[in-house]
Amino acid sequence: MGQPLLLERVERHLEEIYGEYADRGTLARRLLDLMRLEPDIAPAAHGVNHWSQRDALVITYGDSLLRAGEKPLHTLKRFLDDYTEGLLSGVHILPFYPWSSDDGFAVLDYSSVNEALGEWRDINAIASDYDLMADLVINHCSGRSLWFQNFLRDEEPGRGYFFTASPADDLSAVVRPRTSPLLRAVDTALGEQHVWCTFGHDQVDLDFRNPEVLCQFTSILRHYLDNGVRVIRLDAIAFLWKELGSTCLNLPQTHEVVRLLRTLVEHARADALLITETNIPNRENLSYFGNANEAHCVYNFSLPPLLVNTLVTGDCSHLKNWMMSMPPAQGGTCYFNFIASHDGIGLRPAEGLLSEEELQALIHTMQVFGGHVSYRALEDGRDKPYEINIALFDALR
Repeated sequence: MGQPLLLERVERHLEEIYGEYADRGTLARRLLDLMRLEPDIAPAAHGVNHWSQRDALVITYGDSLLRAGEKPLHTLKRFLDDYTEGLLSGVHILPFYPWSSDDGFAVLDYSSVNEALGEWRDINAIASDYDLMADLVINHCSGRSLWFQNFLRDEEPGRGYFFTASPADDLSAVVRPRTSPLLRAVDTALGEQHVWCTFGHDQVDLDFRNPEVLCQFTSILRHYLDNGVRVIRLDAIAFLWKELGSTCLNLPQTHEVVRLLRTLVEHARADALLITETNIPNRENLSYFGNANEAHCVYNFSLPPLLVNTLVTGDCSHLKNWMMSMPPAQGGTCYFNFIASHDGIGLRPAEGLLSEEELQALIHTMQVFGGHVSYRALEDGRDKPYEINIALFDALR
């Protein structure tokens, strides 16, 4: 018996996400319409590698390079053309949309380019010559966005888009990357509600239990592909689905959403790639490969802390042991090796690989070199180091 056609595959994903959702067939057809895909398309080729060790990307903010009288995205394109020929295959431009905080990761409008940076034709120009990676900031959006303002007014689009809970709920098991209060009290047309903020109070978590939210992001995904984005970075994806009483991290529905997005993406553009940003312990991170049916690529988050530890201690044993223990990537998937990012050096991916004493020694050394440490709150109320915020140049003094 042959593989199921696209409509049936999407319906199966939705059943795993939403259970016995009455309008599963209607929702599946709507998602395909938003992606402009026919329901009877045969399965996409499986196990095809669209990336190799020859590929190299640079990560940059849209305004890292400035030139008087020129929009930053135009300046970036000029720099890539003039100085990186033969060196880079692609570029990851960090959120280039209108935003309110967190250097772009509190998105106001997913469909627009920040006017201070340029416009869509600048993005198109870069994408025409380089593999372009862009962020799908899918877990949360700005507290000043139209969606959230409409949520407060109980209007569309935005009604029911955001996850709420009660201060009386037992939230002790929730795993978070921050120390700020999880819930934010807001006055709405329906009375006071408490919205969920995994990262910060200007970054309000979306509620994917509402299929309208899934539809919105499917439309956004199609828009990015139409504008030349080849690599979709699923920002903070591990926190996507929430269930009270759980860790709200890496839940089965989150993995199924990734599988659904992969199914849609690989039918919309055969060489497009999903990459999951999951700054979590190594074994959990690798789970986002699924059975070669989730992310095409996962960030190799354990590499930066182990590499820096090796260089500052002169001992490569932990790095070597980790490399030897890593399973080979299955066909059609790959590890995305990186040595630094805009977030600095994550420490959770080193858990279980470096001892607590070694982690503390690394943190102390980085602080001596001028680094700062961000923390996350533990279940018992203690704060634990989460990331070392330092440039690689300073870390290797």
